[in-house]
Amino acid sequence: MSTANRLTLTTTSAAKTRTLGRRIARLVRPGDVLLLQGTLGAGKTALAQGIGAGLHGETQVASPTFVLLARHEARPPLFHADLYRLTDPEEVADLALEEQAREGVLVVEWPERGLGVFPAEHLLVVLEPVEGAKNERRITLVPNGERYRHIVDGLRARG
Repeated sequence: MSTANRLTLTTTSAAKTRTLGRRIARLVRPGDVLLLQGTLGAGKTALAQGIGAGLHGETQVASPTFVLLARHEARPPLFHADLYRLTDPEEVADLALEEQAREGVLVVEWPERGLGVFPAEHLLVVLEPVEGAKNERRITLVPNGERYRHIVDGLRARG
């Protein structure tokens, strides 16, 4: 996979991670798939909260660990999946997330639980705590497909 189109950013707080989410929200459209990958506490939910706020969601995005998929009324609707409890890609496939979220934006936490299930074209967002820095996060956006390269280019253009 080429690294030429990747974008790596650093945030210094959960609030700044949410701000990045709001910036991403300005660039997404219905049918987009964002895969948020990172360890527990890496900032995946904070980023999803920012995306929800940026889409003018009517409710606060929270980790939907026990519901697997939460729909948030927004413009466009936000579908937030948390696959942490799943262990088999077939379980993920059975959820038909992409089909359920077709008219909105699909944001998936723990996408590695369903490798091979998600569309080849998506935006992978890898969140990593910065060692030795309590609240810093290194966030790498990896676009897979032309549509997602436009999102990353849009973030670059806006600083």
